[in-house]
Amino acid sequence: MSLDPGLRRLALRTLLAAFPGTSAPPWAVDLVGEGLAGYTLFGYNIAEPTQVAAITAALRAARHDALIAIDEEGGDVTRLAHATGSPYPGNAALGAVGDASLTQRVYEAIGGELAALGINLDLAPTVDVNTADENPIIGTRSFGSDPEQVAAHAAAAVAGLQEAGVAACAKHFPGHGATVADSHLELPTVDAPLELLRARDLPPFAAVVEAGTKSIMTAHIRVPELTGDGPATFSRAALVDLLRTELGFGGAVITDALEMKGAALAAGGTARAAVPALAAGADLLCIGARVDAALVEEVAAEIVAAISDGRLPLARVEEAAARVDALAAWASRSAPAPVSTTDLGYAAARRAVQVEGSLDGLGAPLVVQLVATSTIAEGPVPWGLGPHINGTEQVRVAAADAVAADLLVRAGARPIVVVGRHAHRLPEARALIETLAAAHPVTVVEMGWPSRWRPAGARAFVTTYGASHANGRAAAEALGLA
Repeated sequence: MSLDPGLRRLALRTLLAAFPGTSAPPWAVDLVGEGLAGYTLFGYNIAEPTQVAAITAALRAARHDALIAIDEEGGDVTRLAHATGSPYPGNAALGAVGDASLTQRVYEAIGGELAALGINLDLAPTVDVNTADENPIIGTRSFGSDPEQVAAHAAAAVAGLQEAGVAACAKHFPGHGATVADSHLELPTVDAPLELLRARDLPPFAAVVEAGTKSIMTAHIRVPELTGDGPATFSRAALVDLLRTELGFGGAVITDALEMKGAALAAGGTARAAVPALAAGADLLCIGARVDAALVEEVAAEIVAAISDGRLPLARVEEAAARVDALAAWASRSAPAPVSTTDLGYAAARRAVQVEGSLDGLGAPLVVQLVATSTIAEGPVPWGLGPHINGTEQVRVAAADAVAADLLVRAGARPIVVVGRHAHRLPEARALIETLAAAHPVTVVEMGWPSRWRPAGARAFVTTYGASHANGRAAAEALGLA
């Protein structure tokens, strides 16, 4: 049965889709002309700048105010530089530097690069307060564990992006930093009273509202006292009572990807997640990364059916579409000329490096990089010291398979530098490092979220607060290996 054309167009105005490949397929261009709010670009859409600009131009030819979004956080989450790693440090490094004006300049530089390519909505910054060392999805994407520090940098990041003409999207409301589960894979629970939420997780969101952020992204997390049994994405208490009424946010509420298990499992599928999200107060529905024309039409049909049978008030969808239109109108303005950012990211990364102990006498060590998996948010972006050091032997090993005695033989008289990412989370990584340090001069470079763990016997412990290309170069320079 065909959909009512007016209701279908209204539903499309609330959807942020995606498409495969390095050019926009005809169906994607057609949907923009038919009212679709826009698209999110992922790493698989990006080969080089001219090609990205061609994608955005093709979409804008169908409708000038199409929203073209991307997850470009700097640091460990980059789409533009997914093949090499970001030239900017991420939020944890910027928080460690402690200079909010630097954070604003870095985000203005990121925004300038996006605007030059025709991208007008950055699904950043992450403003979660990372209070769980074992958090598998936020970590170095956070400015830190102190609410006031995160709030100051969050406001600066929003100001920087929007100064460059790119709409910011602060995420993930009401705060994903205390979770020890990944909402891509399940529905995490934050069992905290509202007063703790207000003191710990909400100050950065209050700060970005004050800074004028154009959008805020929901979290697929459950806070029983606030959201009941479902995720915040489906909770009017979270999105209307708390975010709009208490915090005074008037911009667009964007959902995290509805294909994520934290939403899809709770609703019975990606398309079915659209109706409870809109009913709860969301305005722009991010469908996800694995999207085709059929899925877009399925989501639109779910919305139209819910309007038609009274489950979803027409006025609520009209309100959502109007907020998306306002966001698109702001984002489609001409962006200012990008500012010069020569080496800004690398200089910022160098400022973030912290060294405990002595790096004297390293000479030409054996560099041992521990293999580490990436999160779904990060994707398989290169990391480590690899491209930054010349003439120094490097070996990649899985901690679970590595034999300390073999590495000691290979090192000989040379010191060992062990490069890890969240090594504190892996018992086999900790055991390997401690075994090496007990028998040999060992320096540890931690490129993940910093923890209190320090291996006994290590000569030095270097913290980079991230694993971007910039962080890797900064670590190599600190070690005297660049």
